[in-house]
Amino acid sequence: MSGAEITTDIPARIDRLPWSNFHLLVVVALGVTWILDGLEVTIVGSIGPILKDKQTLGLTDQDIGSIAASYVGGAVCGALLFGWLTDRFGRRLIFNITLGIYMVGVLLTAFAWNFWSFACFNVITGLGIGGEYAAINSAIDELIPARLRGRIDLIVNGSYWAGAAVGAAGSLLLLSGRLVGIDTGWRLGFGIGAALSAFILLLRRYVPESPRWQITHGHEAEAKRTTDDIEHKVGKDLPPPKNTLKVHPKKVFGFGLIIGAMLGKNRGRSFLALSLMVAQAFLFNAVFFTYGLVLTKFYHIQEARAGVYILPLAAGNFLGPLLLGHLFDSIGRKKMIAGTYGLSGLLLIAVSVLFGMGVLTAWTQTFCWMAIFFIASAAASSAYLTASEIFPLETRAMAIALFYALGTLIGGVTAPFLFGHLIGSGSQWAVAGGYAGAAGLMLAAAVCEIVLGVEAAGRSLEDVAQPLSSSG
Repeated sequence: MSGAEITTDIPARIDRLPWSNFHLLVVVALGVTWILDGLEVTIVGSIGPILKDKQTLGLTDQDIGSIAASYVGGAVCGALLFGWLTDRFGRRLIFNITLGIYMVGVLLTAFAWNFWSFACFNVITGLGIGGEYAAINSAIDELIPARLRGRIDLIVNGSYWAGAAVGAAGSLLLLSGRLVGIDTGWRLGFGIGAALSAFILLLRRYVPESPRWQITHGHEAEAKRTTDDIEHKVGKDLPPPKNTLKVHPKKVFGFGLIIGAMLGKNRGRSFLALSLMVAQAFLFNAVFFTYGLVLTKFYHIQEARAGVYILPLAAGNFLGPLLLGHLFDSIGRKKMIAGTYGLSGLLLIAVSVLFGMGVLTAWTQTFCWMAIFFIASAAASSAYLTASEIFPLETRAMAIALFYALGTLIGGVTAPFLFGHLIGSGSQWAVAGGYAGAAGLMLAAAVCEIVLGVEAAGRSLEDVAQPLSSSG
């Protein structure tokens, strides 16, 4: 049952805030999720060839693809479960629980003794990361002022590649055999993630609940106190808020209401979010879970040297959202999302042909990926931005979770399995065909953005998607 109608200016108060140390705290404490995910994925990709060694776990190419899929599968389940819980119980509670789950999973992975233990512990790690996505993106969007939301979202989501760079650099040290044995080195790599997550768990004590979530779920007094505290931390003279919003708070918004909103009035937006998610998930999981195998199989790079090539690739991927992010606020969402998806798809077609012809080297292949993913990483980050902006507040976490899960399940789980077999075939043209398929998905997503995209640049979340509670 809805509560009595209330009029609130809390969204407008949050959107008028200048950038401050409080917002920096939010970005660091919450955005580290993407760094952890990049760290995990890159370590697995870098150690893939090492895990085939009889001194370690003695895995096959297919085993490595299955391990990658187990992580992604766990993330899918975690996103769905914790996405629903995030909308029901709040952002703050869930993003602390999910980080704890990740910490346990990655620590257990360091002690894996065979394929099955590694895969099971990777599922636990994935559960935590998947749950983080829904809670984190919801909280960040709801705490960052509207005029900065696009660039901050892209930088936060793009920080995945900072984690990937750390993972690649760490793999060079830990897998070289000079510091520790190779069976100890890969295990220490997972310890980096566990230690970092323990520190961030302490830092998150200072991140508040989203006042937007509080006000729509019947916690009006708490929402006012939280907003007052945020304004106090900003510590500057602030202009009066310009707009108010009328809402009918509810303690719980039923699952049927949430799904109905996504598949009814917002079904066009749902299709858009799904297409963006599937395309980027397929592309990135295809390349980064298996690039170590491509380097060793086709370019005969030493297993422990794979990180040398992944490190500059990861750095280039981080620079894309960092340098292009402000354009999503100034030029606009539709032009930039369609442009980045379309251009990266066209470039990928060209590179797939060159790879199939066998004219690339390990370094020229890496430079080609750097050029493509400088653009594609901004596109991928904008997919998460889109899913978190274009649905009502009460469905935001569930929307992020659902489209992340579907996109990852369709694109992210399929890609490692498919490319594991394509690489195992030994045919460069077979792998090139897989890359061309990924390019087709990116181009299709660009068309969807042109037709169905929503211009959200500089607009309040409540203007982009009216809250369910505001309609009575």
